[in-house]
Amino acid sequence: MKKTIYSILLLLFVFTAKAAKVDTLQVFSPSMQKNIKTCVMVPDNYKKSKKAFPVVYLLHGYSGNYRSWAKDFKELGKQVDQYGFIVVGVDGNYSSWYFDSPIDPSFKYETYVVKELVPFMDKQYRTIADRKARAISGLSMGGHGALYLSFKHQDVFGAAGSMSGGVDFRPFPENWDIKKRLGSITEFPENWNQNTVTNMLDLVKDNKLKLIIDCGVDDFFMKVNRELHAKMLDLKINHDYIERPGEHNLKYWENSLKYQLLFFHDFFNENIKTK
Repeated sequence: MKKTIYSILLLLFVFTAKAAKVDTLQVFSPSMQKNIKTCVMVPDNYKKSKKAFPVVYLLHGYSGNYRSWAKDFKELGKQVDQYGFIVVGVDGNYSSWYFDSPIDPSFKYETYVVKELVPFMDKQYRTIADRKARAISGLSMGGHGALYLSFKHQDVFGAAGSMSGGVDFRPFPENWDIKKRLGSITEFPENWNQNTVTNMLDLVKDNKLKLIIDCGVDDFFMKVNRELHAKMLDLKINHDYIERPGEHNLKYWENSLKYQLLFFHDFFNENIKTK
Protein backbone atom coordinates (compact mmCIF):
# COMPACT_ATOMS: atom_id res chain seq x y z
CA MET A 1 0.00 0.00 0.00
CA LYS A 2 2.79 2.40 0.99
CA LYS A 3 4.65 1.55 -2.20
CA THR A 4 1.52 2.30 -4.26
CA ILE A 5 1.05 5.70 -2.58
CA TYR A 6 4.75 6.49 -3.11
CA SER A 7 4.45 5.57 -6.80
CA ILE A 8 1.41 7.84 -7.21
CA LEU A 9 3.19 10.74 -5.51
CA LEU A 10 6.25 10.18 -7.68
CA LEU A 11 4.11 10.24 -10.80
CA LEU A 12 2.45 13.43 -9.65
CA PHE A 13 5.84 15.00 -9.04
CA VAL A 14 7.08 14.00 -12.48
CA PHE A 15 3.91 15.36 -14.06
CA THR A 16 4.02 18.70 -12.24
CA ALA A 17 7.78 19.19 -12.23
CA LYS A 18 7.68 20.22 -15.86
CA ALA A 19 4.76 22.54 -16.39
CA ALA A 20 4.43 26.07 -17.74
CA LYS A 21 3.83 28.64 -15.02
CA VAL A 22 0.76 30.85 -15.38
CA ASP A 23 0.75 34.41 -14.02
CA THR A 24 -2.22 36.79 -13.93
CA LEU A 25 -1.17 40.42 -13.98
CA GLN A 26 -2.78 43.84 -13.82
CA VAL A 27 -1.38 46.10 -16.51
CA PHE A 28 -2.25 49.77 -16.24
CA SER A 29 -3.28 51.46 -19.47
CA PRO A 30 -2.51 55.20 -19.43
CA SER A 31 -4.46 55.69 -22.64
CA MET A 32 -7.67 54.24 -21.14
CA GLN A 33 -6.91 55.04 -17.48
CA LYS A 34 -7.66 51.56 -16.17
CA ASN A 35 -6.04 48.31 -15.14
CA ILE A 36 -6.36 45.44 -17.61
CA LYS A 37 -5.78 41.84 -16.63
CA THR A 38 -3.31 39.76 -18.60
CA CYS A 39 -2.46 36.05 -18.50
CA VAL A 40 1.21 35.15 -18.98
CA MET A 41 2.53 31.62 -19.46
CA VAL A 42 6.27 31.03 -19.10
CA PRO A 43 8.15 27.79 -19.84
CA ASP A 44 9.03 25.47 -16.99
CA ASN A 45 12.73 26.34 -17.37
CA TYR A 46 12.17 30.12 -17.23
CA LYS A 47 13.45 30.61 -13.67
CA LYS A 48 16.47 28.35 -14.01
CA SER A 49 17.53 29.76 -17.35
CA LYS A 50 19.40 33.04 -17.69
CA LYS A 51 18.51 33.50 -21.35
CA ALA A 52 15.86 35.78 -22.77
CA PHE A 53 12.77 34.32 -24.45
CA PRO A 54 10.71 35.09 -27.55
CA VAL A 55 7.05 35.99 -27.01
CA VAL A 56 3.77 35.04 -28.68
CA TYR A 57 0.79 37.33 -28.03
CA LEU A 58 -2.61 35.64 -28.35
CA LEU A 59 -5.84 37.61 -28.90
CA HIS A 60 -9.20 36.13 -27.89
CA GLY A 61 -12.41 36.33 -29.86
CA TYR A 62 -15.60 38.31 -29.32
CA SER A 63 -16.99 37.79 -25.80
CA GLY A 64 -13.75 36.14 -24.62
CA ASN A 65 -11.15 37.51 -22.23
CA TYR A 66 -7.52 37.18 -21.12
CA ARG A 67 -8.21 33.81 -19.44
CA SER A 68 -9.56 32.13 -22.56
CA TRP A 69 -6.24 30.67 -23.73
CA ALA A 70 -5.08 29.18 -20.43
CA LYS A 71 -8.58 28.02 -19.48
CA ASP A 72 -9.84 26.55 -22.74
CA PHE A 73 -6.69 25.33 -24.52
CA LYS A 74 -5.63 22.34 -22.44
CA GLU A 75 -2.42 21.62 -24.39
CA LEU A 76 -1.10 25.17 -24.37
CA GLY A 77 1.02 24.73 -21.23
CA LYS A 78 2.78 21.71 -22.73
CA GLN A 79 3.31 23.61 -25.98
CA VAL A 80 4.88 26.54 -24.12
CA ASP A 81 7.31 24.10 -22.47
CA GLN A 82 7.98 22.28 -25.74
CA TYR A 83 8.80 25.38 -27.77
CA GLY A 84 10.35 27.46 -25.01
CA PHE A 85 8.66 30.78 -25.54
CA ILE A 86 6.46 33.03 -23.44
CA VAL A 87 2.75 33.27 -24.30
CA VAL A 88 0.72 36.34 -23.37
CA GLY A 89 -3.07 36.07 -23.25
CA VAL A 90 -4.17 39.60 -24.09
CA ASP A 91 -7.48 41.03 -22.90
CA GLY A 92 -9.26 42.92 -25.67
CA ASN A 93 -12.44 43.63 -23.72
CA TYR A 94 -15.68 41.99 -24.81
CA SER A 95 -15.70 43.51 -28.29
CA SER A 96 -12.85 45.95 -28.91
CA TRP A 97 -11.73 44.42 -32.21
CA TYR A 98 -8.25 45.55 -31.10
CA PHE A 99 -8.17 48.94 -32.76
CA ASP A 100 -8.53 52.46 -31.38
CA SER A 101 -12.18 53.31 -31.85
CA PRO A 102 -12.65 56.48 -33.90
CA ILE A 103 -15.95 57.19 -32.11
CA ASP A 104 -15.35 55.98 -28.55
CA PRO A 105 -12.20 57.28 -26.82
CA SER A 106 -12.60 54.71 -24.03
CA PHE A 107 -11.63 51.95 -26.49
CA LYS A 108 -7.96 52.31 -27.41
CA TYR A 109 -6.85 48.72 -27.65
CA GLU A 110 -4.38 49.23 -30.49
CA THR A 111 -2.52 51.74 -28.32
CA TYR A 112 -2.82 49.45 -25.32
CA VAL A 113 -1.37 46.34 -26.98
CA VAL A 114 1.41 47.98 -28.98
CA LYS A 115 2.53 50.91 -26.82
CA GLU A 116 1.63 49.77 -23.32
CA LEU A 117 1.42 45.99 -23.00
CA VAL A 118 4.42 45.04 -25.14
CA PRO A 119 6.81 47.46 -23.35
CA PHE A 120 5.42 46.28 -20.00
CA MET A 121 6.14 42.66 -20.87
CA ASP A 122 9.66 43.50 -22.03
CA LYS A 123 10.28 45.27 -18.73
CA GLN A 124 8.71 42.69 -16.41
CA TYR A 125 9.89 39.49 -18.10
CA ARG A 126 13.13 38.26 -19.61
CA THR A 127 12.09 38.71 -23.22
CA ILE A 128 14.00 39.23 -26.44
CA ALA A 129 12.76 42.74 -27.15
CA ASP A 130 12.90 42.56 -30.92
CA ARG A 131 10.37 42.05 -33.70
CA LYS A 132 12.31 38.96 -34.75
CA ALA A 133 11.34 37.39 -31.44
CA ARG A 134 7.78 38.64 -31.24
CA ALA A 135 4.68 37.08 -32.85
CA ILE A 136 0.96 37.71 -32.56
CA SER A 137 -2.08 35.61 -33.42
CA GLY A 138 -5.71 35.25 -32.46
CA LEU A 139 -9.03 33.66 -33.23
CA SER A 140 -12.13 35.21 -34.78
CA MET A 141 -12.15 38.87 -33.61
CA GLY A 142 -8.60 38.22 -32.40
CA GLY A 143 -7.56 36.89 -35.81
CA HIS A 144 -8.56 40.19 -37.34
CA GLY A 145 -6.83 42.00 -34.48
CA ALA A 146 -3.56 40.12 -34.89
CA LEU A 147 -3.33 40.91 -38.61
CA TYR A 148 -4.49 44.50 -38.05
CA LEU A 149 -1.85 45.18 -35.38
CA SER A 150 0.96 43.40 -37.23
CA PHE A 151 0.20 45.15 -40.52
CA LYS A 152 0.27 48.56 -38.84
CA HIS A 153 3.20 47.84 -36.53
CA GLN A 154 5.75 45.76 -38.40
CA ASP A 155 8.46 47.33 -36.27
CA VAL A 156 6.91 45.54 -33.27
CA PHE A 157 5.83 42.15 -34.66
CA GLY A 158 7.82 39.97 -37.03
CA ALA A 159 5.23 37.22 -37.48
CA ALA A 160 1.45 37.05 -37.26
CA GLY A 161 -1.38 34.59 -37.63
CA SER A 162 -5.13 34.45 -37.86
CA MET A 163 -7.40 31.54 -36.93
CA SER A 164 -10.96 31.81 -38.30
CA GLY A 165 -10.39 35.55 -38.45
CA GLY A 166 -13.07 38.10 -39.22
CA VAL A 167 -10.67 39.55 -41.77
CA ASP A 168 -13.41 41.57 -43.50
CA PHE A 169 -16.25 42.51 -41.18
CA ARG A 170 -18.16 44.70 -43.64
CA PRO A 171 -20.51 41.85 -44.65
CA PHE A 172 -21.62 41.69 -40.99
CA PRO A 173 -22.71 45.26 -40.16
CA GLU A 174 -25.07 44.27 -37.34
CA ASN A 175 -22.88 41.69 -35.61
CA TRP A 176 -20.47 41.56 -32.67
CA ASP A 177 -20.76 45.22 -31.57
CA ILE A 178 -18.64 46.42 -34.48
CA LYS A 179 -20.92 49.40 -35.05
CA LYS A 180 -20.40 50.39 -31.40
CA ARG A 181 -16.70 50.71 -32.18
CA LEU A 182 -16.97 52.25 -35.68
CA GLY A 183 -20.45 53.73 -35.96
CA SER A 184 -23.02 52.37 -38.37
CA ILE A 185 -21.70 51.30 -41.76
CA THR A 186 -24.20 53.54 -43.57
CA GLU A 187 -23.29 56.64 -41.56
CA PHE A 188 -19.53 56.02 -41.24
CA PRO A 189 -18.49 53.83 -44.20
CA GLU A 190 -14.96 55.26 -44.12
CA ASN A 191 -14.44 53.88 -40.61
CA TRP A 192 -15.36 50.40 -41.78
CA ASN A 193 -13.28 50.58 -44.96
CA GLN A 194 -10.19 51.93 -43.22
CA ASN A 195 -10.19 49.46 -40.32
CA THR A 196 -10.93 46.14 -41.96
CA VAL A 197 -7.84 43.99 -42.60
CA THR A 198 -8.62 43.11 -46.19
CA ASN A 199 -8.26 46.81 -47.10
CA MET A 200 -4.90 47.19 -45.36
CA LEU A 201 -2.73 44.98 -47.56
CA ASP A 202 -0.95 48.01 -49.03
CA LEU A 203 0.86 48.22 -45.67
CA VAL A 204 2.42 44.77 -46.14
CA LYS A 205 5.45 45.54 -48.27
CA ASP A 206 8.68 43.71 -49.02
CA ASN A 207 7.32 40.56 -47.35
CA LYS A 208 8.69 41.80 -44.05
CA LEU A 209 6.04 39.90 -42.07
CA LYS A 210 5.87 36.14 -41.73
CA LEU A 211 2.17 35.28 -42.01
CA ILE A 212 -0.06 32.26 -41.43
CA ILE A 213 -3.82 32.33 -42.03
CA ASP A 214 -6.28 29.48 -41.66
CA CYS A 215 -10.01 28.88 -41.50
CA GLY A 216 -12.40 25.95 -41.35
CA VAL A 217 -14.36 25.19 -44.51
CA ASP A 218 -17.69 25.32 -42.67
CA ASP A 219 -16.91 28.60 -40.90
CA PHE A 220 -19.06 31.67 -41.59
CA PHE A 221 -15.79 33.59 -42.12
CA MET A 222 -14.63 31.17 -44.83
CA LYS A 223 -15.63 33.42 -47.73
CA VAL A 224 -13.82 36.52 -46.45
CA ASN A 225 -10.69 34.48 -45.70
CA ARG A 226 -10.66 33.08 -49.23
CA GLU A 227 -11.06 36.59 -50.61
CA LEU A 228 -8.19 37.86 -48.46
CA HIS A 229 -6.02 34.95 -49.63
CA ALA A 230 -6.78 35.75 -53.28
CA LYS A 231 -5.90 39.42 -52.81
CA MET A 232 -2.63 38.49 -51.11
CA LEU A 233 -1.72 36.19 -54.00
CA ASP A 234 -2.44 38.97 -56.50
CA LEU A 235 -0.21 41.33 -54.52
CA LYS A 236 2.49 38.66 -54.16
CA ILE A 237 2.36 38.80 -50.36
CA ASN A 238 3.99 35.65 -49.04
CA HIS A 239 1.87 33.76 -46.53
CA ASP A 240 0.91 30.28 -45.43
CA TYR A 241 -2.77 29.72 -46.07
CA ILE A 242 -4.66 26.68 -44.82
CA GLU A 243 -8.22 25.46 -45.18
CA ARG A 244 -9.16 22.38 -43.23
CA PRO A 245 -12.39 20.70 -42.10
CA GLY A 246 -13.97 22.53 -39.22
CA GLU A 247 -16.35 25.16 -37.94
CA HIS A 248 -16.09 28.30 -35.80
CA ASN A 249 -15.49 26.48 -32.52
CA LEU A 250 -12.95 25.41 -29.92
CA LYS A 251 -12.33 22.02 -31.52
CA TYR A 252 -11.08 23.72 -34.67
CA TRP A 253 -9.01 26.32 -32.78
CA GLU A 254 -7.27 23.75 -30.58
CA ASN A 255 -6.08 22.00 -33.73
CA SER A 256 -5.24 25.26 -35.48
CA LEU A 257 -3.18 26.58 -32.57
CA LYS A 258 -0.81 23.61 -32.82
CA TYR A 259 0.13 24.58 -36.37
CA GLN A 260 0.42 28.27 -35.61
CA LEU A 261 2.71 27.75 -32.62
CA LEU A 262 4.94 25.46 -34.70
CA PHE A 263 5.00 28.16 -37.39
CA PHE A 264 6.15 30.75 -34.84
CA HIS A 265 8.69 28.35 -33.36
CA ASP A 266 10.25 27.91 -36.80
CA PHE A 267 10.19 31.68 -37.35
CA PHE A 268 12.03 32.30 -34.08
CA ASN A 269 14.60 29.61 -34.84
CA GLU A 270 15.31 31.13 -38.23
CA ASN A 271 15.65 34.68 -36.97
CA ILE A 272 17.11 34.56 -33.48
CA LYS A 273 20.82 34.02 -33.09
CA THR A 274 21.39 31.70 -30.18
CA LYS A 275 24.49 32.18 -28.10
